[in-house]
Amino acid sequence: MELIYEISVNGRRGVRLPASDVPAATPLPGEFLRAEPAGLPELSELDVVRHFTQLSRRNIGVDTTFYPLGSCTMKYNPKAMEEGARLFLPFHPMIALLPGGEALAQGTLAILHHMEEALEEITGMDAVTCQPLAGAHGEMTGIMLIAAYHKAKGNRKKYVIVPDSSHGTNPASAAMAGYQVVTIPTAPYGDMDLEAFKAALNGEVAAVMMTCPNTLGLFNPHIKEICDMAHGVDALVYYDGANLNAILGQLRPGDVGFDVVHVNLHKTFGTPHGSGGPGSGPVGVKKALIPFLPVPRVVRRKDGSFTLAADNPQSIGRMANFFGNFGVIARAYAYTLMLGREGLIEVSELAVLNANYVMSRLKDLYELPFDQTCMHECVFSASRQLQHDIHAIDIAKFLIDKGFHPPTVYFPMIVKEAIMIEPTETESKATLDAFIDAMREAAELAEKDPAALKRAPVTTPISRLDETKAAREQNVCFA
Repeated sequence: MELIYEISVNGRRGVRLPASDVPAATPLPGEFLRAEPAGLPELSELDVVRHFTQLSRRNIGVDTTFYPLGSCTMKYNPKAMEEGARLFLPFHPMIALLPGGEALAQGTLAILHHMEEALEEITGMDAVTCQPLAGAHGEMTGIMLIAAYHKAKGNRKKYVIVPDSSHGTNPASAAMAGYQVVTIPTAPYGDMDLEAFKAALNGEVAAVMMTCPNTLGLFNPHIKEICDMAHGVDALVYYDGANLNAILGQLRPGDVGFDVVHVNLHKTFGTPHGSGGPGSGPVGVKKALIPFLPVPRVVRRKDGSFTLAADNPQSIGRMANFFGNFGVIARAYAYTLMLGREGLIEVSELAVLNANYVMSRLKDLYELPFDQTCMHECVFSASRQLQHDIHAIDIAKFLIDKGFHPPTVYFPMIVKEAIMIEPTETESKATLDAFIDAMREAAELAEKDPAALKRAPVTTPISRLDETKAAREQNVCFA
């Protein structure tokens, strides 16, 4: 495909305006104008429409192909939710901050309040704030709430315990909040080593941050015991809700002892995820942490109307400009209403079923580091293929030629040559079978024709990036 500058023709125009019969306006002072033309391409309207249409057809997304990124929940998003969110385009809740605006914002404030109530019920928490803009932002909010709790009690806490199977942002959030991170290794059974955890737990631990299920796609059977032990030294337990898809409607984190939870609305609740946003990471807390929640908070009056409350002297303050990505929250609310209680339960059941189906169909060809029932995602290793000099990245590139977005590779880092697959609940058996066939073909090629995998992809405009150089230099270079 040619670049837009390559199809440019001198003098070609998309629009020719008639000569102006009024004096030309000069909206900008001369010092702000270019001394020379910008050198933009010269194209007809047809050139422009065809170029960008063809360019858009080269994009990959959940609307065009199976997108099995592990730990990301890249699932199809029903278009009905887009319509629901679009209803509120003229009425962003920030209108409530204008004089007389609260009356106009009642609808949006009601959605925020009802979404928070729904998340309280789903997670087993006593209160929720929808301010955080993404999962990592929710993590940061959660750890700040924990720090505020300990400060108010006069606790002298220094450490945050994080399993090495947690999401990588967990230790980053803890460090940014001023804590020292204690990493606990994964035991042979696939969960945080319980004995190592007991040895690390003491009165100076402020919190334990858990991804549950963890990034191996496994649920920790000792989770209630871990929470009880943490509470025994007045440490709080934080739930990373990025993998909530696996237990939605099956288990409430608050019921097993978690004190703080963040929820990725842009993963579990059917809103778009990818390309850096949009996102939303509401945070739920138990009763003891409510005084520290961000302000303003949406409060329902006795007459049923809604207002904003900011009179909370212990609050950690604002985490965003009001409630940030309201459109994402509106989509999630529409999703919650559309599915209802039974539908949300079925989400997790199908997500777990699909992951275990993929795992069972591939474990004869790919190494399965932890051979047990998984939750919503399964983690393989391409270590068997290494004997043929084939790496996880080679298999990922081959899948592009087969019409699939590659799964996550080289994460979690505790698995050598990791291939992490999350099929989600929205994919059919036919789609999963086609993906499985492609994965099995890749394993066969690794033995019979490894050079074919090394050449992949061959159906794309470019082959393989020099990924190290591309990460270090803004001008992307190709191998």
